[in-house]
Amino acid sequence: MASILIVEDEEHLRTALGYSLRRAGYTVTNASSGAEALAIVQTAMPDLVLLDVMLPEIDGFEVLRRIRRFSPVPVLMLTARADEVDTVLGLELGADDYITKPFRVRELIARIGAALRRPMLGSSPGAIPAPTGALTVGDLWIDPVSHQATCGGRTLILKPRAFALLQFFMQHPGQVFSREQLLGQLWGEPFIGDPRTVDVHIRWIREQIEDDPSSPTRLRTIRNVGYQFVG
Repeated sequence: MASILIVEDEEHLRTALGYSLRRAGYTVTNASSGAEALAIVQTAMPDLVLLDVMLPEIDGFEVLRRIRRFSPVPVLMLTARADEVDTVLGLELGADDYITKPFRVRELIARIGAALRRPMLGSSPGAIPAPTGALTVGDLWIDPVSHQATCGGRTLILKPRAFALLQFFMQHPGQVFSREQLLGQLWGEPFIGDPRTVDVHIRWIREQIEDDPSSPTRLRTIRNVGYQFVG
């Protein structure tokens, strides 16, 4: 049974969400502030965090930023603002999904289920020689077993989904994939969320493997088609 941490300062909404999620079969822990949420994530290690953006003292964006320093736990942002800038910021900081209030409980539960089904891959620091079985293209290697990767002898620090995306590209060199195909392969179908998350993850990868991320040569954009990994 998956555990969910609800981080919401409005008591009535926190109570209603908790009731609905328990009915859906989840165990629920509550936090009413960012500081309380950070303490719970570090000690209780929930399977998913529902994180409100508008929190007192420490807002949701800062809470997410701090969580990502030590945990790859899936985070679904909740907000009353539908501003595109806020959505992109949340994705860039490492949110797995973003939902605007008011929302339907069935949609929220569907998004939670989708986030929990996504692979939880990670990477570790410390540049080491490519182990047996690693995927290697030029000076770039990635090991699906140990979840380590290096480029030019430098250890890559990749968020979980970015690691999975790079692994997928290296398993299919030269092939062009549309955003929709990548969502289906790595985020699951049907995908519920903001499809621009693919673009954000592509940028994260380029920042790690490209000499000049603004003019990529390894992970290219094929205009009006998609993305292609050429090594």
